[in-house]
Parts: sequence; structure tokens; C-alpha cells
Amino acid sequence: MTPFSPVEATPDLLERAQFDSRGLIPVVAQDNSSLAVLMVAWMDKEALRRTLQEGRVTYFSRSRQEYWRKGDTSGHVQHAVSATLDCDADVLLLTVTQHGPACHRGTTSCFDQVDTNG
Repeated sequence: MTPFSPVEATPDLLERAQFDSRGLIPVVAQDNSSLAVLMVAWMDKEALRRTLQEGRVTYFSRSRQEYWRKGDTSGHVQHAVSATLDCDADVLLLTVTQHGPACHRGTTSCFDQVDTNG
């Protein structure tokens, strides 16, 4: 695993982030090397603060109503490289260094599946 490095972000990112009525913001996790979209998840203000401070990515599970630090149970850790808000500050793009598969189904990305029904 790579050692902790500071997350590249504007100093006021946490204050500018626009959370929805549930206190959440959608997060698009993108591989820092390949630029592939790995997954989409959610953060609240505390999860974002932890991610920016620790460098290890922490999400908020809407179904379990709890924090989950990516890789704590699977070993498939995400280290945040940079964090950027979109133009409305209501979506976060997080570039990450991914160790192992990003998807809970064991694939590199949650978007690896080809939809043959469409």
C-alpha cells in the first residue's frame, strides 16, 4: 500500500460542498491512473472530512446508516488523491488509488458489466 499523502483539494472544499436534504453528497470515484470510473457512493460532511484528513476514503452507507472506510473488510483500500466539486458544488469527483477491485462483486469497476438487455 502507498503511504498516506495529503489529498489535493481547495482549502474551502468542505465548506463549499452542497449536501442534499439528507445531508449527503454523491461521490464519483475515478482511478487516478486510468481515469476509469470505479464506483459511485455517498458521503456526509463527516465522511468527507475524514477522507480529506486521513487520505483513506470513507463513505456513508445509506442502507446501513453508518460509515464505511473502503477496504476495511475487503482489503480493497482506496486512497484519495484529489477531490473536486462540480460547478454547483453538489457532486464530488474523487480521484483515487485503488488497491484491488473497487466493486463489491469483485470487479475492477462497478461499471464493468455490459448491459445486453438494452
